Amino acid sequence: MKINWGTAIVIAFIGFIAFIMYFVISMSTDSKYNHDLVTDDYYQQELKYQNDINKVENAKKLSENITWKKTEDGILLAFPKDLDITSIKGKVFLYRPSNKQLDFEIPISLSNHNLLIPDNRLLDGRWNIKIDWTYKDEAFMYKDQLSY
Repeated sequence: MKINWGTAIVIAFIGFIAFIMYFVISMSTDSKYNHDLVTDDYYQQELKYQNDINKVENAKKLSENITWKKTEDGILLAFPKDLDITSIKGKVFLYRPSNKQLDFEIPISLSNHNLLIPDNRLLDGRWNIKIDWTYKDEAFMYKDQLSY
């Protein structure tokens, strides 16, 4: 059977459309390609975003902000030296953009101006850190990306 060029173009279009539809369906149904948002309550977090901006601005007004460094024991967070450590309350949230099962949160409890996040909880790769803390009823926030 001989196929003319018009029929060949139609067959090529149908083949191309079938090829594209196969990939669209397989990408949207396969659990290997997970399309989760960073947080489950993304839209509620978006409404609270202005509060986070205000907290970050408060932290920038301090004489020194929180610093971190990588040690053999883990990540060492250093809070400002001019603050009374008994008045610092809050939490440290580390989340891994590539795998939400590795996310964890620890409360801030200081015996000196440093807080150690143990190495055994951190896998190699990118981590986002968010420290939400208060000092004498004033709210602060520190955000950064860690490459561990």
